[in-house]
Amino acid sequence: MKGAGAALRHDSALKHTTGEARFADDLAEAAGTLHAALVLSDVAHGTLLSLDTEAARAMPGVVAVLGPRDIPGANDIAAIGQAEPLFADPLVEFAGQPLALVVATTRDAALLGAAAVRAGITPLEPVLSIERALELDQHVVAPQTMARGDAARAIAAAPRRMEAEFRAGGQEHFYLEGQVAIASPGEDGEIAVVASTQHPSEVQHVVARVLGGACNGVTVTCRRMGGGFGGKESNASWVAAAAALAARHTGRPVKLRLARRADMIATGKRHPFLYRWTAGFDDQGRVLGLQALLAADGGWSLDMSGGVVFRAITHALNCCDVADVSVTGCAVKTNTVSHTAFRGFGGPQGALLMEDVVHRIAAACRLPPEEVRARNFLGAAGKGEETPYGQKVEGDLIARVWAEAKRDSDWDRRRGEIAAFNATHPTLRRGLGSMVLAFGISFGVMHLNQAGALVHVYSDGSIRLAHGGTEMGQGLFVKVAQVVCDVFGVDLDRIAITATSTAEVPNTAPTAASTGSDLNGWAAHNAAQTIKGRMAEVAARRFGIAVEAVVFADNRVWAEQAGGNRFLEFAELAKLCFLERVSLSSTGFYRTPDIHWDRATMRGEPFFYFSYGAAVSEVIVDTLTGEHRCLRTDIVQDCGRSLNPAVDRGQIEGAFVQGMGWLTCEELWWDGQGRLRTVGPSTYKIPGSRDVPPIFNVRLLEGAPARSETIFRSKAVGEPPVLLAISVANALKDAIGVPALDLPATPERVLMALRGDGEKIARD
Repeated sequence: MKGAGAALRHDSALKHTTGEARFADDLAEAAGTLHAALVLSDVAHGTLLSLDTEAARAMPGVVAVLGPRDIPGANDIAAIGQAEPLFADPLVEFAGQPLALVVATTRDAALLGAAAVRAGITPLEPVLSIERALELDQHVVAPQTMARGDAARAIAAAPRRMEAEFRAGGQEHFYLEGQVAIASPGEDGEIAVVASTQHPSEVQHVVARVLGGACNGVTVTCRRMGGGFGGKESNASWVAAAAALAARHTGRPVKLRLARRADMIATGKRHPFLYRWTAGFDDQGRVLGLQALLAADGGWSLDMSGGVVFRAITHALNCCDVADVSVTGCAVKTNTVSHTAFRGFGGPQGALLMEDVVHRIAAACRLPPEEVRARNFLGAAGKGEETPYGQKVEGDLIARVWAEAKRDSDWDRRRGEIAAFNATHPTLRRGLGSMVLAFGISFGVMHLNQAGALVHVYSDGSIRLAHGGTEMGQGLFVKVAQVVCDVFGVDLDRIAITATSTAEVPNTAPTAASTGSDLNGWAAHNAAQTIKGRMAEVAARRFGIAVEAVVFADNRVWAEQAGGNRFLEFAELAKLCFLERVSLSSTGFYRTPDIHWDRATMRGEPFFYFSYGAAVSEVIVDTLTGEHRCLRTDIVQDCGRSLNPAVDRGQIEGAFVQGMGWLTCEELWWDGQGRLRTVGPSTYKIPGSRDVPPIFNVRLLEGAPARSETIFRSKAVGEPPVLLAISVANALKDAIGVPALDLPATPERVLMALRGDGEKIARD
């Protein structure tokens, strides 16, 4: 089996492991290529009065120092909205904001030149916390409320009430390949850009805007990225624009590759969140009313915070139902880097709300959190199956994934074992936690739910596939190629998987929101089907049969009829089509149907479908140090009819571990002047191989139903499993005996909780 559903390895797997895969920085440099380096502000907020570049210009190898006055177009690199300058002019909004660009003959010379530039900045008082920004009513995304029923009335009438506040930190993308772009000038002002980007079309738009030209003069190409996770949506665009500006100014190719420190200082992160909520509930733990504020730290500019807030609000109840609810979301403006897209895009932050509500209410009622969550499931007894914004979910699948994860993990037996261990061990504590998810799939911005593709069949039977999706290691390219294999009935090695290019597929959406396979798979399918239909007509004439009787399979085209089968090799038919002057090239297009959203009423059906999953995790905690380890995780994830089970399992494992890093060890820290101090692997701890659970069981939900309109009835898998890592945070709460814990749950925070800086809860 080579088509959809086959567990095939990633198309670049061997090249990745041998080092043969070429990323942007590996490409041979054209003669005369220059290198660029950014001059970054070390002040979080102030007015730029002067920029002394004389010393830099006099340094060996320096060719140019470029600032806002050298931009021929608009000094604006905003992905959404406007007024996000490439170079500060004159207001400095965060420590790490680009002030200028130094271009030199070598990268070392450019870096030395950038270090020699002196900025004269009059400091202003920075806003560095969500709380202070709320006090000042300072927002990049104004408060918006999703409501149903009368939450205040339901809370007042409830037998019991509770209010609480907690926080979750941000997260650095820490892609292995940093931000990099190469811009080469051509004739008539054209610019060719090779970028490590999840959104070539946005790079094209931003480069054209900065250069003051049209999109048809900018071609953007990306063969692969060494990781993206959302960090190469908007941020890749301004990096490419800076390189393109230098190429336009010098008339020579220019490469801009950010060092890890500069990358971490100058590019956005996952949004930190502050949560404040009030709930009314009964003695059985059923939530009767809920009012909540989800305040994201948006940083200094809008960037993509609008979409993050939207998804956080729509995922705030996750798999649970509250009849009377009011959830307000906003993104405040602070003098930190503009926070941006990150795997899950606000969904993981939103889902934390209901988990905090469930665990605190469970502690107050002296009930297990799993029991309280299940009593509040969408579709549970007395609960509805419709979200507060009016979209129905499948409550039976929510209950099913939890039941199967509980069974697979041997939950009941291990609960007893852990209780016995904790009763006898003097310094170590073990804990068991769970998580259940219902994650909506589609872009919250409706117009992004579209994709294009271009397929060629050559006269020798080989196939060239291009589409608007980008490959960042997630296996998108092989999945889409499998779709084309399935259409033509040919082996994968017949298909050439090409780089993504705006010259071949225009006006694409970003590869994000877990929609890559859904959108690009359908676009490629539609293109291939068009060609297949033309080829089938030629075969039908040759065989003297109806077009409907032509079968494509096993690298052949068959005519099944009485008296034996007749066939042509696929390559033979391709040659025959060429000789008969039949076009073997086609574009394909797809737009997601049946989705809509009313921003005014905060109601609609913004998601094409939901992905469901559940996880159980066990941790062990050293009570003397706060150090902890995840010992075992069991996951059941709904992938519909998986396009590639091998790739999907890898995505589930990677998403879970990345989510675990966000929740347990990855801590961003800014000092009192607003300067990021966690700027590399020595100060910022990402999960390593030893942090992966030694026992890690991942199973795709068997016989999972899926909409017939999804590509071969598959479901997305890139982002949902990030939420399953919340099971680890919940297990830590269980181990140390607290219902709540600010995140990330670093050893320091765990130790503080163990020493009483947090309410201890006795367990039955």
